[in-house]
Amino acid sequence: MSPTTSPDPAREDRIRSLSRAHVFTSWSAQKAVDPLPLAGGEGARFWDHAGRTYLDFTSQLVNVNLGYQHPGLTAAIQEAAGRITTVAPSFSVESRAEAAAEIVALAPEGLSKVFFTNAGAEANENAVRLARLHTGRQKVLAAYRSYHGATAGAVSLTGEPRRWGSEPAVPGVVHFWGPFLYRSEFSASTEQEECERALTHLRRTVEAEGPHLVAAIILETVVGTNGVLAPPEGYLEGVRALCDEHGIMLILDEVMVGFCRTGTWFALDHWGVRPDLITFAKGVNSGYVPLGGVVMSEEIAATFDDRPYPGGLTYSGHALATASAVAAIRIMREERIPEHVTELGERTFGPALRALADRHEVVGEVRGLGAFWAIELVGDRESRAPLPGDQIERVKGACLERGLWPMIAGNRVHVAPPLVISDEDAAAGVAIIDEALAEVAR
Repeated sequence: MSPTTSPDPAREDRIRSLSRAHVFTSWSAQKAVDPLPLAGGEGARFWDHAGRTYLDFTSQLVNVNLGYQHPGLTAAIQEAAGRITTVAPSFSVESRAEAAAEIVALAPEGLSKVFFTNAGAEANENAVRLARLHTGRQKVLAAYRSYHGATAGAVSLTGEPRRWGSEPAVPGVVHFWGPFLYRSEFSASTEQEECERALTHLRRTVEAEGPHLVAAIILETVVGTNGVLAPPEGYLEGVRALCDEHGIMLILDEVMVGFCRTGTWFALDHWGVRPDLITFAKGVNSGYVPLGGVVMSEEIAATFDDRPYPGGLTYSGHALATASAVAAIRIMREERIPEHVTELGERTFGPALRALADRHEVVGEVRGLGAFWAIELVGDRESRAPLPGDQIERVKGACLERGLWPMIAGNRVHVAPPLVISDEDAAAGVAIIDEALAEVAR
């Protein structure tokens, strides 16, 4: 696939100059950052103004699930813009009503209403607010290996180091360790041990904080940025049982993994667990228009039948955004995206990525499902010490030279391409990572 426009280096230079002068880039030291200006994209590839094309293994920020410029999705947005572009939450609009109905239909039974937001961070903020108001409690437990967003409340929920710059945090958040056998905090040697010991640790944390004071436990169903960590069998069920025992709300953050990233509509479908609240964003409409939301249980929704919910957003359920969500869900059904992603994981990514561990000593572990994987890179397999940063940069550089845009997170290469990627392109991307690891080893 080639760029649809001619190379225009002068335009690239102008964009770079304007960006450096006027755009404040997130999570970056401003003097060091120099983002690549993009000119276009199609399917699982994008290109720059110099005519260089890259196979995308990032989906931008794990959100472009239907790929770049999907004709059905762009046409739906254009059609919606011809009807009405924006409608305040105090009115109703067809696309908002239809999007809510479609999303609820995909959620577990008993979750009946959607509060729309503009993104995942706002979704997590409002999920916590809903849980606190419903229970009358204030404390919220969240895992250390987690990222829930960068707004004040969401970054307080976040357990990883990106929260440090925003501390002191919003009060009431308590962190705990979730399961991760490869780097176990519980000296476990099997998945079963890890699961049991992680659940015991969580129970003891709840007991130490006062179960009657805990409003919610929030978890990424599959931990994303912090390692692509799928929970061991029995863990989510155990958390659900603990929540039921003490009247605690279970919030599952599906912002990154919802809408077919792991091969099911919601990742929670793999484990059959019913949360009280689900947060979503990113993949619901492939990020074409900002959109997120909270799916809530009938019980929580009923709390606000006769009392107002003290929260709102100007663009809650934005007409163009929700129209794109309706179209995206329809396209995912028609193109059998859940089935395709499941097959990608089982037939292509799983075998090909695991084979890397057999060929390269720097690969400590490969894990994932569907179109969501992590390659953990280590300097020494026995100690599991992370591969040094300069060698990680060499891996990245070798991928870029070969036309693959990789996702680097810490000492890991994450694999999260658009879900429309073909088997052939998926295999080609893994082959480039294979070559990059070999080059670093040399």
